[in-house]
Amino acid sequence: MRRRVRGFAVAIVSFAFLAPVVPAGAAAGDGAQPQPLERLFDNVAVSDDARPGQANLDGYGGSLSAQDLTAAGWTPDRALTVQGARLTWPRRLPGEPDNVLAAGQSVRVGGRGDALAFLVAGTGGAGASGTGSVSYRDGTRSSYALTASDWRAGPLATKAVALPHINTPVGQLAEQARLYVVTVPLVRGRQVASVQLPRAAGLHVFAVAVRSSGTGWTGSWAAATSGVRAVGPWSDRTVRLVVHTSVGGSRVRLRFDNTFAAAPVRIGGATVAVQKEGATARGVPVPLSFRGGAGVEIPAGAQAFSDPLGFVVPADANLLVSFHLPGPVAAAPVHQLAVQRSYVSTAGDHTAEGSGAAYTTTLSRWPLLTGVDVGGGPGSVVLLGDSITDGDRSTTGANRRWPDVLAARLLKQRGVPHYGVLNQGISGNRVVTDRYPGDGVSTDMAGVSALSRFDRDVLAQTSVRTAVVFEGVNDLRGQATAQQVVAGLREIADRGHARGLRMLVGTILPCEGEVRCTAAVDAERSAVNAWIRGAGVFDAVLDFDAVVRDPGRPGRMLAAYDSGDHLHPGDAGLAAMARSVDLRALVP
Repeated sequence: MRRRVRGFAVAIVSFAFLAPVVPAGAAAGDGAQPQPLERLFDNVAVSDDARPGQANLDGYGGSLSAQDLTAAGWTPDRALTVQGARLTWPRRLPGEPDNVLAAGQSVRVGGRGDALAFLVAGTGGAGASGTGSVSYRDGTRSSYALTASDWRAGPLATKAVALPHINTPVGQLAEQARLYVVTVPLVRGRQVASVQLPRAAGLHVFAVAVRSSGTGWTGSWAAATSGVRAVGPWSDRTVRLVVHTSVGGSRVRLRFDNTFAAAPVRIGGATVAVQKEGATARGVPVPLSFRGGAGVEIPAGAQAFSDPLGFVVPADANLLVSFHLPGPVAAAPVHQLAVQRSYVSTAGDHTAEGSGAAYTTTLSRWPLLTGVDVGGGPGSVVLLGDSITDGDRSTTGANRRWPDVLAARLLKQRGVPHYGVLNQGISGNRVVTDRYPGDGVSTDMAGVSALSRFDRDVLAQTSVRTAVVFEGVNDLRGQATAQQVVAGLREIADRGHARGLRMLVGTILPCEGEVRCTAAVDAERSAVNAWIRGAGVFDAVLDFDAVVRDPGRPGRMLAAYDSGDHLHPGDAGLAAMARSVDLRALVP
């Protein structure tokens, strides 16, 4: 659902909270023994296109197309990893009950983790909300709030998958159906015993699972998906991406995301190596596996983690991640601005080759790969930002983004833990408005808003401990008001705090001299910064504005730090920002 705020579309994003834990006997319940979710299914959502009357998801005869689900890779009993949670699409044929209407049922669920994930859809036009509870093995209980966006009218920016049709008794409609994955917090370390679903009209639950907290892993590198764009087209090609680690370790696993996509993508095989130079590896690339197999098919909207691999990942170093795409790929989820040269091969599977001879085409973006995790470590710091965090105007291939400099500082000291630093900047990104619509192939790669991507790009990151939010200038340059930006930042802080994260915020840099940074924009920027410094909503403030501004002309960046466009700092300015961070502020 969206509302219009003085001419700007703002996504309404719900978030869950963790209520105080109470003894199980203190909470009301219906006394029913917990059952596996499948035994509670009482609604049919999926129909065959030839028999649309088999299902009635919304009470008006509307249903999901079984053929569309198959085309997206969402087949019965298929495991789907979304936002780090492994969920299973119901093992049901079209016309069989495949979801439960939430009405306070008690569901048997087990495991330890940081969040409970629900695969849901709302019906009724406005989505569905309610509160439920989690029971733990130790006899305690916590409550949660859950909102499922509407299956026909909900935001595309936060959906797990969108299907191109809706089946009805009178024919198929060319209208998108949406399914959502929503996570709610758990008490860390406690074993879940069961979950009581909310009592909420129109809330359909297809699957539920505990998301692992990532214990034993630290995120070393990450990139946020900017959108889906045309690539290649590639067929029987190997992509070799160059990525820069923050921390090292003796084990590694990779994460590939098919975010925003409409169809599955097949990775035939993948390897990892330390870069020697260009596309040439230092030594022989080491093969990865996926649940024991050499390759993996990633359904639309889902992700895949490689199996843990014994491999020494150096800190502050470049890796080569190579993966073979055996089938045709004409569009893919990408991180648009890599500030790094990567490579595409001639025909064939060249993943195992240490030589770069087959990699004849260069690539300036990162498709599909979104994370590199290393074994052990103290956890990660996530930097949620725009082009300044993304490294726009920094030296290509030199790893001089301010997150890179911050990671190097962490490695060289002993006063605070050596956190992994995960750069989740997207060039052009905004706090409150989606630039990329959240679906389809697009040329606008500025991403969905920080509000829309917060769950995926912050909460679902590996072992995140602290988040730094450094955005807002693009909203203001696009004529948003200070009030709108402040409201968005406040919501982000609240959502992070609800999940137990330490939340930091950066002040917005001056940009006088850039064509859209007018005097009116600067006044709004000053208002946002005044709120950031004085509101006390975040746990700490990184005053980047004070670091880079010209003391004699505070609306303008100091010339020595300016890349030349008056909006983005150059290498010197980015280094000054990173050096200004009090590392103790990163510690939860």
